[in-house]
Amino acid sequence: MCNFDHKLIKSMEIKVINNSAFSLPSYETQGSAGMDVKANISAVVSLAPMERRLIPSGLFIEIPHGYECQIRPRSGLALKKGIGVLNSPGTIDSDYRGEIGVILINLSAEHFEIQPGERIAQMVFCPIIQISWSETTILDTSERGAGGFGSTGNK
Repeated sequence: MCNFDHKLIKSMEIKVINNSAFSLPSYETQGSAGMDVKANISAVVSLAPMERRLIPSGLFIEIPHGYECQIRPRSGLALKKGIGVLNSPGTIDSDYRGEIGVILINLSAEHFEIQPGERIAQMVFCPIIQISWSETTILDTSERGAGGFGSTGNK
């Protein structure tokens, strides 16, 4: 659990250049965490089964230092069509100024056609913490210890 006081920040303005033919991403409901990113393509792009491709968004953003933008899959595309974001979540760093691209992968057994302007992913803005290392030769013990990969579930 992050010790970030989310009540301090209610909204933030992000500079954006929209070089696409489509509207800016927006929140679909008041409680939405993410905004849908649209495919900035002029013709249909077909993804074969297990094929991956970088799909442009036409968006360029300026993220304040201390934040990132995460690119995540859309749950509907994942469930209904088997389409995911390969490096999920994709991180856009605050010092990146290039076009946002979405690496889509077709995990289904059927071809998938991406339509121009189709909602292909979602973007979520998150605070980040940069750490400094404290090298040591011993770590404090915990109840879990070195158990991993399902060790806290069935015993």
